[in-house]
Amino acid sequence: MAPRNESLDAIKSRRNNTLNALVSSVPYIRWLGIGFDRRGDELTAVLPFDEKLIGNPMLPAIHGGVTAAFLEVTAIVELTWTAIWEDMEQGRIAPDAAVPESLPRLPKTIDFTVDYLRSGLPRDAYARARVVRSGRRYASVHVEAWQDQRQKLLAQATGHFLMPQDG
Repeated sequence: MAPRNESLDAIKSRRNNTLNALVSSVPYIRWLGIGFDRRGDELTAVLPFDEKLIGNPMLPAIHGGVTAAFLEVTAIVELTWTAIWEDMEQGRIAPDAAVPESLPRLPKTIDFTVDYLRSGLPRDAYARARVVRSGRRYASVHVEAWQDQRQKLLAQATGHFLMPQDG
């Protein structure tokens, strides 16, 4: 268990190490360049612009598949982060990307519906997910992505996930 008098630096380090291990364990997340900005238990996904993300060079616009993947990754990471929070805070788990068996199993997508609201411009994108329902077997997550202005959404999605079972 994590000590009650643990320093603030130790708490931040544990949380950042856990998030980094979770994100770095998935090659596609690394390839897309997706990172996460963490403030307490709140995550904001960041998709830094890269030329390889362009689907239509005439506009140019970020590929719709990249947008969908960004939303789905955001949903899965938020869902996993929410599910492991208590165990991480209590020191019962300490995921390490170098030790695959220490990593939490990720939820499996049942379905994922994306609403494309505007073209993705050649610039960074951001996303936040909200767990709508999470049970032992099933979870529902809503995700919103934007670029320059939070109120002008690029896309939104709703996903349903099968939660990993212990044992």
